[in-house]
Amino acid sequence: MVAASVGLFALFLAAWQWGPPALGIPAFIIPPADAVWHEFVRMSARDQLWYHTGVTALQVLLGFLFGMLLGMVVGFALGMSASAEFVLSPYILALQIAPKVAFAPLFVIWFGYTMTPKILVAVLIVFFPVMINVLGAVRSIDPDIVRLARAFTANRLQLFWKIEFPAALPPFFAGLRIAATLAVIGVVVGELVGGNTGLGYLLSFGEGAGNTAMVFVTIILLTLIGIVLYGGIVIIENKVLHFMPARVRAAG
Repeated sequence: MVAASVGLFALFLAAWQWGPPALGIPAFIIPPADAVWHEFVRMSARDQLWYHTGVTALQVLLGFLFGMLLGMVVGFALGMSASAEFVLSPYILALQIAPKVAFAPLFVIWFGYTMTPKILVAVLIVFFPVMINVLGAVRSIDPDIVRLARAFTANRLQLFWKIEFPAALPPFFAGLRIAATLAVIGVVVGELVGGNTGLGYLLSFGEGAGNTAMVFVTIILLTLIGIVLYGGIVIIENKVLHFMPARVRAAG
């Protein structure tokens, strides 16, 4: 499996390096792989590439963590209270339907060209998939199990800790996998709208300068940030849900 993956990657690099010139595609449209590598080296030396990468990675991590916590808390709160779900669900749905890109300029006006607008956009994007997955898991718990626990004099905290929380873990981690990819999008949107640091800023700068290789470098690094975050979630999920078959975790 590893050999096949490495071979496919080598084939992709070869096609990227020699495919566009063979098809007559100019380098300013699709730069070959070696041109992107040389631009990566140049940006590392002169454009503070790793500083901007670190800023974006930090904002992605903070936005992901805050959005995860908010989604988890709201999901459990709505799942355990039908009246709260009835009252708050229309407003949460309206917040989700509203384009997140539209909030980015508003956050920049409120908080200026700081990290806060980028983190808030990521929080908005991460919040909904986590909340929906947790809410659905709590709502799908067999009521007979809850009644049985209450028959054995389980209090509200015990019901949550012994029944509701474990039942929500597989869907919760499934929501985190989705949220990991969306967090990167939220931060980049914020950086594109208003910012002078981060990979989104370099992406905008490269587009304005017509430097396609710079755009490719930033896209690749953004992808790597998302992959690292996603991989971290998978590792934690395997540790936490080690007692469950992999197929059950994936279904969750």
